[in-house]
Amino acid sequence: ATFDIKKCDLHKLEEGPPLQAVLTREEGLQYYRTMQTIRRMELKADQLYKQKIIRGFCHLYDGQEACAVGIETGINLSDHLITAYRAHGYTLTRGGTVREIMAELTGRRGGIAKGKGGSMHMYTKHFYGGNGIVGAQGQIFETYNMASLWKLPCIFICENNKYGMGTSVERAAASTDYYKRGDFIPGLRLDGMDVLCVREATKFAAEHCRSGKGPILMELQTYRYHGHSMSDPGVSYRTREEIQEVRSKSDPISMLKDRMLSNNMASVEELKEIDVEVRKEIEDAAQFATTDPEPPLDDLCNHIFYNDPPMEVRGTNPWTKLKSVS
Repeated sequence: ATFDIKKCDLHKLEEGPPLQAVLTREEGLQYYRTMQTIRRMELKADQLYKQKIIRGFCHLYDGQEACAVGIETGINLSDHLITAYRAHGYTLTRGGTVREIMAELTGRRGGIAKGKGGSMHMYTKHFYGGNGIVGAQGQIFETYNMASLWKLPCIFICENNKYGMGTSVERAAASTDYYKRGDFIPGLRLDGMDVLCVREATKFAAEHCRSGKGPILMELQTYRYHGHSMSDPGVSYRTREEIQEVRSKSDPISMLKDRMLSNNMASVEELKEIDVEVRKEIEDAAQFATTDPEPPLDDLCNHIFYNDPPMEVRGTNPWTKLKSVS
């Protein structure tokens, strides 16, 4: 079926992505399953965190699923992707499994980084993990400059979920037009809650880069349902009513579901069946993540260097025998 999608705001571009998107039944079911898997996985992570099974930093992605899924469907798995610390969704779309992600969150041997990375540091092929970038954004302008000088095929993406930690963008930024912040780099601003809108804009941006025109900037207007991290209840700087309004009017999964049902692309029963399968997958993964053993102490010094350490550095020799004194 063909769907109308919202027009993008443009910066230094004559024309933008199309105003219509074609969706096949197979694509729709795949997008639905992936977004639902990310949503359920994050809700399970919330539960395990509150039970103190997941510890430390944990930034959840529920609400922003259309960004990861839309971007991934607009590029290729052979393209390289780096994300910030809200990384669980991208780890899944980049080829990680729910079991590996959940086991990484609980710090177990079967985790995607062998239980040594945790929430922010997960990696797959061509995916360079989450990065804690709070306070490092000054570097972005130097990066814009070099990418533009060298005409690098790079898509810069701002997932604008309206809040930087606990501060709304209006309070933090004199200009909230982040898609124009590249100055001399063309930019797009689009609806980050619509997976089709994100997909079409990403395809447009990828084509721009691949045709040798240099970098491009995308601002995805989205929303996170949880707080900044699990230590932030998320309601001290915004109201519960605001969160509920976004859920009821702009939820990315509900929007896709409604489109598919109203165009007879899937039945309610089919989508319910996917929900049941996803829940089972999440429960199985959680079971694995709570029973898999933790990495042994012998592993602590491994994987610091790719092969042999380039020099003698205390504590990095994989043959050092460590003893637990606890």
